[in-house]
Parts: sequence; C-alpha cells; structure tokens
Amino acid sequence: MPPRVVVTDAQSDRPVEAARWGALAEAVLTAEGVDGEAELSLSFVDEATIAELNERWLGHDGPTDVLSFPIDDDPDDRRTGDPDAGGAPPVLLGDVVVCPAVAFRNAPDHAGTYDDELALLVVHGVLHVLGMDHEDPDEADAMEAREQALLEAHHRSAP
Repeated sequence: MPPRVVVTDAQSDRPVEAARWGALAEAVLTAEGVDGEAELSLSFVDEATIAELNERWLGHDGPTDVLSFPIDDDPDDRRTGDPDAGGAPPVLLGDVVVCPAVAFRNAPDHAGTYDDELALLVVHGVLHVLGMDHEDPDEADAMEAREQALLEAHHRSAP
C-alpha cells in the first residue's frame, strides 16, 4: 500500500494545484522506501501562519518558504513497514508546511519558476520529515543531490 498524503490549501495568495503537489509528495515517499499505513500532511498556508509557526517552533522571525515537522525521532521507523527494518511506520509521518507567497517571491532567484519552486519545497520538506538535513556541508550536498534526482524523476519528467 502506498503512503497517503493529505493536502490542505489554507491560503489565497497564490494558486496551488493540491492534487499535483500531493502526488509529488507521495512519489517522493515511495521513492524513499516509505510504504505501509504511512500518512503525511502537506499544507499550503499564508505568510502570517508560516511566520507564526517559524517563530513558535524554530524561534525565527518572519515568514519562510517551508517548514517540516517529523513525528518520530527515528527516521528508519518512517521508511518501511518491514518489522526487520525498525518496525511499522507511524500512522502519521509528519507535516510539511509551504508558503506559496514566499515561494513565488523566491522563485526567480532560486528554482526559476513558481512551479519549480513549489516542487523543490515539497521535495525538500518531505526529505526533512524523513530525516535528511543540511546542517553540515556533506549533509547539504547529499540532500541537494537527492532533491535534484527526485525532481528529475518525478517533476521535470512529468507531462
């Protein structure tokens, strides 16, 4: 059974194709080995909401483009339903929260287009939920390489 992605669009600043981005998140989860009864929440919010979350949970002022909130501290428990690989995944993997207004502003200097920026943020957020990080240069290089491979396979190649 593939993982389930629940998408909500709680903003009206920029158009969002909820089904498209949910399918991308599901493809990334599947490509990363997540199966079983796993569920991820993908939310699109306005700048005020993401700024509040950013300050409350990370202590940073102002809006950001994406935040990720993994539920489980052990990334291996989120990847597979195989009991020999760390047990069944939790029902809820975590939350990815994206701000389309910030993505739209950042796109020209970052991913290029609004669609490419949203795709990058979805992939980036899902990888964070699965335990990848970019705190040191080696981790950052590995995460960026995986993002690009996933974008090539599941976004850029899409019709």
